[in-house]
Amino acid sequence: MKKIQSIVAGMSLEDKIAFGSGASFWQTKEFPGYGIPAVLLCDGPHGLRKQDPGKDADMLGIFKSQKATCFPSEVTSAGSWDPELLRTVGSAIGVEAKEQGVGFVLGPGANLKRNPLCGRNFEYFSEDPLLSGKLAAGFIQGIEGEGIGTSLKHFAANSQEKSRFNSDSILDERTLRELYLTAFEIAVKEAGPATVMCAYPKLNGSHCSDNHRLLTRILREEWGFEGFVVTDWGGMNDRIEAFRAGCDLAMPGGSTYMEEQVARAVRSGKLPESAVDASATCILKQVFRVTQTLEGSHSCDYDEHHELARRVAEEGAVLLENRGGILPLAEGTRIAVIGALAKSIRFQGGGSSHINPTRVSQPLDSLPATIYADGCDDRGDTNDALVAGAELAAREAEVAVVFAGLPAHYESEGYDRENMLMPEGHVRLIRAVAAANPRTVVVLLCGAPVECDWADEVAAILYMGLPGQAGGEAIANLLYGRANPCGRLAESWPLRYQDVPSAEYFSKTKDALYLEGIYVGYRYYEKAGVPVRWPFGYGLGYTSFAYSDLEVADRTVRVKVSNTGSVAGAEVVQLYVAAPQDGLHRPLRELKAFAKVRLEPGATEEVSFRLDERSFAVWQDGWRVPGGRYEIQIADLAVALEIAGEALAIPAWQKASWYESLRGRPQQGEWEKMLGRRYQEPVLRRGEFTVDNSIMEMRDFSLVMKIVYNAAERAVIKAFGGKRDYENPRFRMMLAAATEAPLRSMVIFGSLKEKVMLGLLDMANGHFFRGLRQLIGG
Repeated sequence: MKKIQSIVAGMSLEDKIAFGSGASFWQTKEFPGYGIPAVLLCDGPHGLRKQDPGKDADMLGIFKSQKATCFPSEVTSAGSWDPELLRTVGSAIGVEAKEQGVGFVLGPGANLKRNPLCGRNFEYFSEDPLLSGKLAAGFIQGIEGEGIGTSLKHFAANSQEKSRFNSDSILDERTLRELYLTAFEIAVKEAGPATVMCAYPKLNGSHCSDNHRLLTRILREEWGFEGFVVTDWGGMNDRIEAFRAGCDLAMPGGSTYMEEQVARAVRSGKLPESAVDASATCILKQVFRVTQTLEGSHSCDYDEHHELARRVAEEGAVLLENRGGILPLAEGTRIAVIGALAKSIRFQGGGSSHINPTRVSQPLDSLPATIYADGCDDRGDTNDALVAGAELAAREAEVAVVFAGLPAHYESEGYDRENMLMPEGHVRLIRAVAAANPRTVVVLLCGAPVECDWADEVAAILYMGLPGQAGGEAIANLLYGRANPCGRLAESWPLRYQDVPSAEYFSKTKDALYLEGIYVGYRYYEKAGVPVRWPFGYGLGYTSFAYSDLEVADRTVRVKVSNTGSVAGAEVVQLYVAAPQDGLHRPLRELKAFAKVRLEPGATEEVSFRLDERSFAVWQDGWRVPGGRYEIQIADLAVALEIAGEALAIPAWQKASWYESLRGRPQQGEWEKMLGRRYQEPVLRRGEFTVDNSIMEMRDFSLVMKIVYNAAERAVIKAFGGKRDYENPRFRMMLAAATEAPLRSMVIFGSLKEKVMLGLLDMANGHFFRGLRQLIGG
């Protein structure tokens, strides 16, 4: 530490400020004169996406990256409910990072799955903050244990892709604390990530990069975070306020965004130099640590990691239906494999986490000699001829296995889904095959829940999520019983999208309004009495388990679990605390502990949990425990527990509100009372545009911005071979990055010089000649 303090003390003010932004798209700055090396960062949450820092670099997964193991996406690994397995995955990614010379891996993502339509849900773990936090902690521990840094993201309340660069997440303090910060808190306290990545959107009116309360008071002072804070790429707002808030590193590098303004602010006394020193110190501490790790040569066994990817896919898969015990299939069963996804598996999502895999196993190649029919095309469309071929194949087989779900263009980083529907062609195919052969098994490949009104027409459903590069082998092993499905759903699957509490307003406006408060996922469905297709925590297997002897003594909970089936298997023991319902509004119950146990047939194991104050607490100007009669619930067992807490005030607005009854839909008026203020939707006006507005937002108010938008669109179209391909996720992401990012971000990305940006802004605001002078000067 003394060495770092000495280096910082010897650096000029300008160099310290410059050190707070990267050198290039993926690299920190090198200062040989001070003995400071450069370090590479790269995505991502389920494998490395390392690009040459100076050539064809992007944050959208468009340009090529070095080959690396593509582990299952978080939507699948979360189904394992196994933090130790996530630690093993993290360790493997850490080993690959060392072999490829990467110092910081940008992951994991710990944002909550607030709504099934969020386009990036496949990158996040769960709708529950405890499960998300524990899995994120395991992943971080694995990578950090290899001496490589992680970046816990996106901090905080970043649960929609619409207008992600400059939207505002509006939510009350209790909802923020109990749901959207808890996963980050667990991961920070239990795993100590090297970095935390602040999110693009504002949080209650304040940009996350400028938010002193979020980055210093909560993250550092309350939780004890000791690493550095890095922006999401292009997410820096006001560099002066960001230094003051505790945002240390602005990425990507390559620009000098606001560096002169920061220097003037320090010299004038507006910004203390100690804030710049603190950021430099935080970055240097981690840079020197990972540099020491990367010294020398490192090797990696990619074949071994492929096998680990297969195991994770098997552990995270969820068996949703298995009528008549049709699965596992007996060896030698004559099967028909149907669906384009069987020969071209969708194994990962689109965007910054898109990995260039070392290899990919296809289901069709991994299954025994079979009858095959396309049934549909790669887009999920079908026709009479394709359906007829699928029906014929199904009739000729003992069992028909249909591969369906969501093709790549349905979900991706950069945009939210429009609905929860599967492609019409996939649904038609499933129904036709099931009618031709009632012994039909559906393998679902998608990164988020879909409506499955066909579920009662098939014999079995195996949900694989996005299973990574070894997905084909994992599917074959699960279908034939070489692996026993033991995954459990990390999110609820509604019967239909209209049942989701935020369905009427999610992704409908620029700002994200969290009207539903704490009632997300099972917290809503259970209390509102809304039936779901498959509930949170649900999953079947090829064996059965029984619970007995639930005991609670001095807040230690013990229960016995027995494997009552004929094959070895794993069970996820889930502990819920049911809270009193006669005071402050609360969910009926919440997950407060879990463990995964593996048992041979006939074996019994005692599982124990230790509950603490937070197991019973709510947020009301701090963590407080309401007194009353609670219930500890595990499976079908329950034990009452009297807690001598305190009597909490019930807010006046709660009585007869939606939050008390959950009848109907949350109303903005009630939400504003809970929020404690009126919400005013932002209105765009010419003359009031700022660097926080985008070309897209200004194009309808300004001829200049319309011309700029059209030019940007033409450039993107040209990059895609002259095709306006709005169904291509990469096309949509690139166009959004070019036109929906704020003007300040365009400067950071190097797309515009600062004076050019200010000139365009002046022109958009009606000051044409002043803007023209800026443009000429730029």
